[in-house]
Order: sequence, then C-alpha cells, then structure tokens
Amino acid sequence: MSDATRPLSGKSALITGASRGIGLSIATELAARGAAVTITGRKPEPLEAAAASIREAVPQARVTAVAGNTGDAEHRAEAVAAAVAAGGIEILVNNTGINPTFGSLLDADLNAVRKLFDTNVVAALGYIQEAHRAGMGTSGGAIVNIASVAGLRSTGVIAAYGASKAALIRLSEELAWQLAPSIRVNTIAPGIVKTKFAEALVGAGEEQAARAYPMQRLGTPEDIAAAVAFLVSDQASWITGETLRVDGGLLATGSM
Repeated sequence: MSDATRPLSGKSALITGASRGIGLSIATELAARGAAVTITGRKPEPLEAAAASIREAVPQARVTAVAGNTGDAEHRAEAVAAAVAAGGIEILVNNTGINPTFGSLLDADLNAVRKLFDTNVVAALGYIQEAHRAGMGTSGGAIVNIASVAGLRSTGVIAAYGASKAALIRLSEELAWQLAPSIRVNTIAPGIVKTKFAEALVGAGEEQAARAYPMQRLGTPEDIAAAVAFLVSDQASWITGETLRVDGGLLATGSM
C-alpha cells in the first residue's frame, strides 16, 4: 500500500468499544490508512480476537488492546496511555454505547438511565479530558463521537438512549469551540446499522426496516468507518462542531 493510500501514517488512534461491530470496523479502517490503533472493550477475549482480526485484515497494522470498563477512570487513563505509547494520541473515537432500557421514560428504571448516561456521555467526556491532558491539548488532533439519529429525532421506543445521544451531540458542539483551533470535534449520527447491538430493534425484520430508508438498505459498520476516516483526516480540516448523519436518507423523509 502506497503512502498516498495511508494518509494516517504516523498517527495514533484510540477507538473505544471496538471489540465488534462499528468500533471494530472503524479501528480496521484507520489501521488500513496507516494509524496505530489502540482498541478497548469490556472483555479481554473478544477484544484480543478483534485485535487479531485487524492484524489479519491489515498485516502491517500496529494494534494494542486494553480491556476494561469505560466508566472506570483508571481504565480510561490506561487506554489513553497505551495510545500515547504507540506514538502519541492524535485521534480519539468514542464509540462505546449501551441501551439497557426501552419504552416510555415514565416507566424507565432510573438506575438504568443513570448508567446509560454515564456510559454514553460522561465516559466520553472522561476520555476527552484524559486525551487532552495526555498530549492532544498540545499537539492537536481530531475527536469523533458516535451518536445516533435517535439523538436528533424522537423515536418513542429508545427514548432514554436517544436522550443520551442528544446530550452527546450537544457535548460535542460545546467542545468543538472550546478545543479549537488545535482539536476538531465532530459527531456521527448513524441510522440502524447491521450489528449485534441493533438486533433488539430489527430482529428478523431487516427487510421491513430497510423500507423506511430511501437507500432501501440498513447501514453497515463499514459505512460508519468510512465517515469516521474522513472526519479524522486532513481533508476535513475545516470541519468541526458538525453532526454528520449517516442514515441512508432516513431523516430526510421527515419520520423515524
């Protein structure tokens, strides 16, 4: 692979929640573009399998796996330190997300909602603070937070999750101007992407769910990875504070 096709060579990226699905695809794409990648996930075995998958797809990849709970400050510090040891930290992708509650907010278990916001919003801010202290504040870089179209429009089904993703989008906008001009902060809001995480929403009804999308298909992890790769690249050097909808045109229809 030529240097022209490895535009992230010399950069070090940290991708959270990368043991499978969207996070794994993002890590693989950034590795293919030359970045050293540090990946996180809760369980060591799936995370090591993900690291092996990246190395298989990108034989020259430099991959570090750091297992732990994203809500744990010590784990976040360890993951950021690993990325710094791999060559600095110029790229941070906050992909970790959970959705333990469905349905009406009036019936939502408040402990579950607290955990959801702590994982989806507070931990993302914690990673950004840690990365800033560890060198990104001096050297600059790019941050991408993975939100959801549910953070842009009400669903009535994943209400608490959507509220947390709306908070993440707002957090990103605040940070975009606070960290400029050396650090860019953007958000991606995917529609339904074919992952294990989305199975609770789609189940066996993928074909029916896809009819709501103008592109007539659900998203793939690779769709999101390509968008992330663009936003962290020099080609996006004048883009910050943006929420990029990668949703197959869903929100253009005016409905969810």
